[in-house]
Amino acid sequence: MTTKSMTNRQIEIIEAAGKILSTAGVGGLTIKNLSKEMKFSESAIYRHFKSKEDIVLALLDYLAENMNFRYSKVIKEELSAEENFKILFKSQFAFFAEHPHFIASVFSDGLMEESKRINEAILKIMMTKMKFLLPIIMTGQQRGEFTNEITAEEMVNVIMGAMRLQMFKWRVGNFKFDIVRAGDNLIHTLLTLIRTK
Repeated sequence: MTTKSMTNRQIEIIEAAGKILSTAGVGGLTIKNLSKEMKFSESAIYRHFKSKEDIVLALLDYLAENMNFRYSKVIKEELSAEENFKILFKSQFAFFAEHPHFIASVFSDGLMEESKRINEAILKIMMTKMKFLLPIIMTGQQRGEFTNEITAEEMVNVIMGAMRLQMFKWRVGNFKFDIVRAGDNLIHTLLTLIRTK
């Protein structure tokens, strides 16, 4: 199932599933709890998804496709690597500020133990981000904007790890601080580290 083929009702279901994951974790995400959250019957949910796993997979696929679509629209070859770097992460922080329950789905306790298919879907999200970030870093290094003292791949690992830690802190802090402002600070810090001295 792709995002384009999803019905409005299916998108409502995955959004509700994300909210449950953010408050109750994987254990709390049951079809019964989902039907309560959505105020309709369990059988109505089964008309749209075969199982809880299919709902989580749809949610993760939605995230990967949304990321791919957003990044494809905002990243431009004519911009500097630094500008594209800022645009990429500002887009991500703005999306999660509007949809905090989606970040909870990726960080939900036990999610990676659920199934191989779910692990593959989480990996797809990471690979989607790398697909856009790695060329930005490589371009920045080729143009002399970013340091060549470490490889582009190692730089991507450090950047993605820092971003993931920031999102995790926001999640465990119950979304209490301004993620857009914190994200801007982190973007500035990372650029200070990777810029050519």
